[in-house]
Amino acid sequence: MIRAQMWTGWVLVLVLSAGAYGQGVMLSGIGPVNASMGGASTAAPIEAMSALAWNPAAISGLPTSELSFGIGLMLADTTIDSSIPGFMAGSTGSEPGVVPLPSIGWVHHASERVTVGLSVGAVAGFKTNYPASLTNPVLAPPSNNPAIPGGLGSLYTEGQFLQIAPVLSYAVTDKLSVGFGPMVTLGQVVVDPLLLTAPNDADNSGMPTYPSGRGTRYSWGGGAQLGVYYITDHQWHFGASIKSPQWMEDYRVHTENELGVPYVAKFKFDLPMILSVGAAYSGFERAIFSIDLRYFNYKNADGFGDSGFAPTGELRGLSWTSQFAVATGMQYRVCDSLLVRLGYTFNTSPFNDGDTFYNVGSPLNYQHQLGVGTTWELSDCVSFHLAYTQYFQYGSTGPILTPAGAIPGSAVANSVSAYLGSLGVTVKY
Repeated sequence: MIRAQMWTGWVLVLVLSAGAYGQGVMLSGIGPVNASMGGASTAAPIEAMSALAWNPAAISGLPTSELSFGIGLMLADTTIDSSIPGFMAGSTGSEPGVVPLPSIGWVHHASERVTVGLSVGAVAGFKTNYPASLTNPVLAPPSNNPAIPGGLGSLYTEGQFLQIAPVLSYAVTDKLSVGFGPMVTLGQVVVDPLLLTAPNDADNSGMPTYPSGRGTRYSWGGGAQLGVYYITDHQWHFGASIKSPQWMEDYRVHTENELGVPYVAKFKFDLPMILSVGAAYSGFERAIFSIDLRYFNYKNADGFGDSGFAPTGELRGLSWTSQFAVATGMQYRVCDSLLVRLGYTFNTSPFNDGDTFYNVGSPLNYQHQLGVGTTWELSDCVSFHLAYTQYFQYGSTGPILTPAGAIPGSAVANSVSAYLGSLGVTVKY
């Protein structure tokens, strides 16, 4: 069982691997306009999806009613490196392919004071596809000999988190608005082999194995959000919002033990509470500048803040700490029909180097993100958006851990970089 527990830990975080690349597992920008502003929109409502992304009160700041559609295509480059002295050492890259990130935002001014909105789209996600390796200890083929360490072989994970968020914003005065609304989330997580449940030895071979994790379904979750938006007499805008945790029901997987007997395995992951504050300045004739400060409470989110081995052999969680982010963005109108944007985001890592072991397969700890984008206003009613975001390579290194402690001289590392291209269209009415 000790050896089985050790291998569980080596790849636990493949549960939350490649596709999201934002603030931890959460996307840092929703839609092409928000992405090209670095996600800074708590006080800068410049388009429907941007206004809905981080502050429900900000939709009151849009001058017209509008409907926006967007699609992003994410390509990630992730690598696992691990070594055990005197045994083997190797480096293996994942082949997750392109991950689509759709989004829709609708904002409607129902009256002078009341504005309603609806956002539907991807808010988090991941995908990884690691082949087996004869040199990388984590991905080494499983062993039938208890005296010879074995790995998990090929590893596949995929997750999709889709959120539906209707909001209502009320303009208390011409300068102050408050907004709120529920959030409904659909989440699916596939982990094969399923490392978040106990390995079984139904055939009494003395070599417990993890079951398949592919027989899963979408799970429901929910929460709420609240925001405030204020405009001063000097073209400064301020905003703040809180998004509650997304309390998800258990993820259920129909799987089977070594003898083919079916059973249902369960595990738990909630999306974190998020606090955002922001400021923007629109006093220049053609430019808008914005900055957001953001806090993600991963430490107290089920599945993220939990850590360590359970007596049955599975890992409880990812050992994440809470995370901070700073997002900045600028929009400049080049001419009557063309706008350009530049955005930068800095993130703290959601885990320490000493916890790299628990996060080998989920290197969601990039620190620097740069986005650029443009909008072409085809007419007074229709605009077309393009954006590109670069997530610069970052990684961490720590020892390989077992229930008995670190393996002397061992090392495990992850690295990640990603590329996101997105486009969209906005129709005003």
